[in-house]
Amino acid sequence: MELNSQHRPFSIKLWPPSQNTRQALVERMTNNLTTKSVFTQKYETLNQEEAEENAKRIEDVAFATANLNHEKEPDGDGGSAVQLYAKECSELLLDVLKRGHSQKDNEELITSDNTSAHHESVFDISKGQRAFLEAEEAQELLRPLKEPGNSFTKICFSNRSFGIGAAEVAQPILISLKEQLKDVDLSDFIAGRSEAEALDVMNIFSTALEGCVLKSLNLSENALGEKGVRAFGPLLKSQKCLEELYLINDGISEEAARAVCELIPSTEKLKVLHFHSNMTGDEGALAIAEVVKCSPSLEDFRCSSTRICTEGGVALSDALGNFTHLKKLDLRDNMLGVEGGVSLSKALTKHAELREIYLSYLNLEDDAAIAIVDALKESAPYLEVFEMSGNDITVDAAPTIVACLAAKQFLAKLNLSENELKDEGAIQVSNGLKGHAQLKEIDLSCNQITRAGAQHLALTVVQKADFKFLNIDGNLISNEGIDELIDIFKSSPGMLGPLDNNDPDGRDNDEKSDESSEDELESKMKNLVVN
Repeated sequence: MELNSQHRPFSIKLWPPSQNTRQALVERMTNNLTTKSVFTQKYETLNQEEAEENAKRIEDVAFATANLNHEKEPDGDGGSAVQLYAKECSELLLDVLKRGHSQKDNEELITSDNTSAHHESVFDISKGQRAFLEAEEAQELLRPLKEPGNSFTKICFSNRSFGIGAAEVAQPILISLKEQLKDVDLSDFIAGRSEAEALDVMNIFSTALEGCVLKSLNLSENALGEKGVRAFGPLLKSQKCLEELYLINDGISEEAARAVCELIPSTEKLKVLHFHSNMTGDEGALAIAEVVKCSPSLEDFRCSSTRICTEGGVALSDALGNFTHLKKLDLRDNMLGVEGGVSLSKALTKHAELREIYLSYLNLEDDAAIAIVDALKESAPYLEVFEMSGNDITVDAAPTIVACLAAKQFLAKLNLSENELKDEGAIQVSNGLKGHAQLKEIDLSCNQITRAGAQHLALTVVQKADFKFLNIDGNLISNEGIDELIDIFKSSPGMLGPLDNNDPDGRDNDEKSDESSEDELESKMKNLVVN
């Protein structure tokens, strides 16, 4: 029989190592950490439990680092990945030996400025200088996250702009922390980057963190838009236990809002949803309303400055009526109008646990304001903060407002600024607050209040032991009235806010304009000759 003399090509694949090989390395490192040797004689050894825990973490981090490097720069047989794997294991093993026994009984909070406090659950680099972060600096800055046995459950990468290199350094570290992370803050972490680079960075972080069981996720201040929201798709889709979600100032348009609604698989446990300063509009509000509707545990909802008008306001109001646990509501700086406000009042009747409500600059006018305070009168006995400034509210609504306030004995802060309550309304409000011992702050600035209304307010609050601040600037208080106010607060001048924008003549611009017109007309009449 004739043998084939041709040799078949033969190669050995070194990477990735088998599971048996990885386990054998863990056992070898465990032995190194528990046994005195030439290598470990300078250091204190660990007990068996600590050694096994640290060895497993070392191997996980080293494998993730080497595997990522191999995926980016494959070298055929994987020899360079094996070398990096061994190097990472050796360095991390030495770090553990230098550190000694687990610091669970004497934990430290590690931040970017190397300061310490008693708690090692938070890793925060946001306190450092705001700057771009590249690979070399990231290696050093994120080193504590690579230490085996660390107990970090929260990471805050805010205020540093990650480039692709820095993101690739963070990627294997985040993968190794998946099982322990509960709170991730990635707000403002791509500032100044091009769109293409920013999307790549977001994709890297999203895939690295995919599968984490997070309670809190902050993606604010990143100008996400729809592309950015979808870049975080893998992370968002994997969140089924999320309790807090922050999407503040993210350029969330109508399309991006729909993407948020589409990508979050479950909001049953969601307690906090902050959606401030976006360009959502009515169509986007419909999508956010769907998220709210499916969030029966929601306690804190902020959807302020989002360009929502009546249609979106009604949709959100209907959604808010689906549950009863709301404690804080902030819808400021939208254009809900009377119809949206009346719709909101119906939802508020169900929220007995409400503590803070912010409804300023919603174009409510008297009708919607009256409907809302009527609802609150019956539904929120523990209300502490009530804001409804800039809504064209006149003295006609004052009796209903006072009736509501009278029932709120826990009220600490009241803001009805930039309305048209005038003296009559101000006096009614101050009378309604006389028995409120916990009141600390009142803002009735820019309400066309004169000397009489200002004096009444001052005499009401100055007698309250815990009162802190009265703002009645931008009104029509005469110079004599100002002198009286200063005298009333002579024992506690810090209680009275500045009066720099007050009109000491006691007349508003409309009255001045009317008088000027009358004077001009009278002057012309004098010169009129009738034939």
